[in-house]
Amino acid sequence: MSNIENKNVSKDVIYDENNGLYYTKIGDYYYPNIAVDNTEKVTLGKYGRARLRYLKGYRKGLYTELLMTGKLTEHLKEIDLKAEEKVKNIINSMTKKDKIPVYYDDKMEQLEWVKCMNNYKNIAEEIVNNELIFC
Repeated sequence: MSNIENKNVSKDVIYDENNGLYYTKIGDYYYPNIAVDNTEKVTLGKYGRARLRYLKGYRKGLYTELLMTGKLTEHLKEIDLKAEEKVKNIINSMTKKDKIPVYYDDKMEQLEWVKCMNNYKNIAEEIVNNELIFC
C-alpha cells in the first residue's frame, strides 16, 4: 500500500494516487467510488437491444469497458442505426435485383409478395446479425 495515500474522510475510505480514485471498505474489501452518468434516457431499437444482450452474455470485458467509460449508450445507438440502415439497404438492393416492388402494388400475387419480402428481411437480418450484432 505504498502508493495508496490515506486521505481519510472516515476510516473506511482511502485514496489511490496512481489512478486518482477513492475506495470505500465494505466488509473485508475496498470498492472504488465510481458512478456512471445516467442523465440520458435512450430508447433502443431491436438491434441495439440485441447487441446489449450479446455484450452482457458473451463480451463482458467490452461491456464493462463501455459501461465504465460512459460510451455504452452511444455504442448501442450507433449499432442500432447502422443495423436499421443496412437492413433497409439490403432489402432495397434485393428487390431491385429481382424487380419486385418494395411496397405492394397489385402487380403480383399478394401472398407471393409477402413471402418474398419476408425472405429478404430474414436474409438481411442474418447478415446484420453476423456483421454488426454478434461480433
